[in-house]
Amino acid sequence: MSRLAPIGKRAVEWPYECLVGWRYTRAGRGGAAAGRPAGGFLSFISAVSVLGIALGVAALIIVLSVMNGFQKEVRDRMLSVVAHVELHAPAGEALPDWRATAAAAARHPQVRGSAPFVAAQALLGRGDALRGAQVRGIDPAEEAQVTPLAARERELFAALQPGAWQIILGAELARSVGARVGDKVTVMAPSGQVTPAGVLPRMRQFTVAGTFHAGHHDYDASFALVHIDDAARLFRSGGVNAVQLRLADAQQARRVGEELQAALAGSTPPVQVRDWTRSNRNWFDAVQVEKRLMFIILALIVAVAAFNLVSTLVMTVTDKRADIAILRTLGASPRSIMGIFVVQGATAGVIGTLAGLGLGLAVAFNIDTLVPAIERALGIAFLPGSVYLISRMPSQPLASDIVPVVAMALVLAFAATLYPSWRASRTNPAEALRHE
Repeated sequence: MSRLAPIGKRAVEWPYECLVGWRYTRAGRGGAAAGRPAGGFLSFISAVSVLGIALGVAALIIVLSVMNGFQKEVRDRMLSVVAHVELHAPAGEALPDWRATAAAAARHPQVRGSAPFVAAQALLGRGDALRGAQVRGIDPAEEAQVTPLAARERELFAALQPGAWQIILGAELARSVGARVGDKVTVMAPSGQVTPAGVLPRMRQFTVAGTFHAGHHDYDASFALVHIDDAARLFRSGGVNAVQLRLADAQQARRVGEELQAALAGSTPPVQVRDWTRSNRNWFDAVQVEKRLMFIILALIVAVAAFNLVSTLVMTVTDKRADIAILRTLGASPRSIMGIFVVQGATAGVIGTLAGLGLGLAVAFNIDTLVPAIERALGIAFLPGSVYLISRMPSQPLASDIVPVVAMALVLAFAATLYPSWRASRTNPAEALRHE
């Protein structure tokens, strides 16, 4: 059995299973005679199943896109302060020739810039306020090659001159100790100075040259920047003890770090390579776990909607028993009967998935317009600037998330058709027609 459907000047032969299944998808059998469900009710249930799949797919795409957006915003703010890869000398040692180390690393095709630094933990205080801080000695002329913050705040960073004992504080760190531009703050080194009177803490007063706001709370509340020569003198590091690198692609930092570790394995002293994903492992892993859990939770919504097709198809099979019996008497095989209802369920699943895909992408790409409109209409703020780091709803749809969502919805919809279709194929024509 087949039918020729004209397409332009050519004709395509469609299997009758597809034609009948598509017809059942569009409308159910009219009336409610013989106790059968009304065709309008069947169509309504089928529409609800399609709508459920569409909303589930759309919700998954929107939520994953928003999570990607938040991850990108936080990552960009994090990487505006720190480099993609850092090359460290062993603890307590300095790099004898940091330029040679940087040149060796620059041979990697991913490396785009390098700069030296000296990093140490210290106590920073003003008056009675005392806070722990990550003090980083930098070279302002080189720093702009590796951190966007230095490239953006060139005039501020230019205030760091060797021997001037100037310091730039993170905005939250400055607020917590009550320091303003021009104020004096005391930086206390972790190792003391041995004197005849005992071990005395080594400290130095710095003048606040300015503050920076990276948008990432951890760095705004803990980072302090000084000139690299001042840091080396205060912490007695013996010179530069680390080099930071900027890569062409931050997402390749882990792979590049491993390759650099292998390439610099024979250096003296041995260099330890750290990439930004390992330095922020807790945050990075937490985001990935949250994303997986959110995918699983929302996937259950799609699964429930997809398996609503089971009830729809079971009711359709019950309503179409006479039609099935007639097809069987005309020579249709059980496999063909099964194919009709597989086509019906799969068509509903495809329509729902494509509708959800379109809706999800439309919202994800326009969320920066939709959310402010909803906030104005309701008079609320979803992300108050006083509470959250990000005051707008970001979104970044990725094919790596969307393709699995669409594939999962289609697979679930197809799986939901198997039992009702098998049940239809087992219909006995004589039994079905006896009650007509």
